[in-house]
Amino acid sequence: MRVLFLGTGPSLGVPVPTCTCATCLSDDPRDKRLRSSIYITAVNTSFIIDCGPDFRQQALVHNLKKIDFVLVTHKHNDHIGGLDDVRPYNYSQGRVMKIYGNEDTIIDIKKRFYYSFEEKPYPGTPKFELIIVSEDIVIDGLKIEIINGFHGEMPVLGFRIGDFAYLTDFKYIEDSEIMKLAGIKILVINALLPVREHKLHFNLPEALQLAEKIKPEKVYLTHLSHRFAHFADSESRLPNNVFLAYDGLELEI
Repeated sequence: MRVLFLGTGPSLGVPVPTCTCATCLSDDPRDKRLRSSIYITAVNTSFIIDCGPDFRQQALVHNLKKIDFVLVTHKHNDHIGGLDDVRPYNYSQGRVMKIYGNEDTIIDIKKRFYYSFEEKPYPGTPKFELIIVSEDIVIDGLKIEIINGFHGEMPVLGFRIGDFAYLTDFKYIEDSEIMKLAGIKILVINALLPVREHKLHFNLPEALQLAEKIKPEKVYLTHLSHRFAHFADSESRLPNNVFLAYDGLELEI
């Protein structure tokens, strides 16, 4: 399985418009962060987790030719705002795009993209099949385990696929859900801020504390704000098995 990071930034992205901090002005391409999303290629399928407002740009930059379905972590705009741009895949693949999410997310997608669900939608609207998931699923022979957490008070989904797990926009996770992550090799987890606590997201100490409970071989931090200093400087301060993810990073699992 191959994992490609399409974006590793927060809702504002990095650089942040109008900001003149060192990270936003950095020339290091790893300090340029589009909204968080990943593209996974397995034996029989290719799919994305989350589809934010940068999706069109991400698809062009990485020449994404095939997307079989979309997993969605939650309903915030930086995670679903690009769903209208799946239209080229409707055309090229000749079928609707299956979107998997929790009930709250699926209801919101149907409201936000109402024009695709009208009795007589206008020509060219994206074609979705919305599927509510609350337990583990198998798609194209690939087992996807659901990890439940909370983004503040909002339910949010994480996903385990074999030895890999992806948790973004988590702030709280119950011990019973942590147990589902036993034995993974690679954990991707959000860490919005280096130190300061946030009401909706793990900061770096909280992310590291959770990683210590799970004990994966490697940890990659995502959904990183511009409050992290230059990439090279920030990563040098992390434990040996913890890394900052960056746009374009590829992992073979």
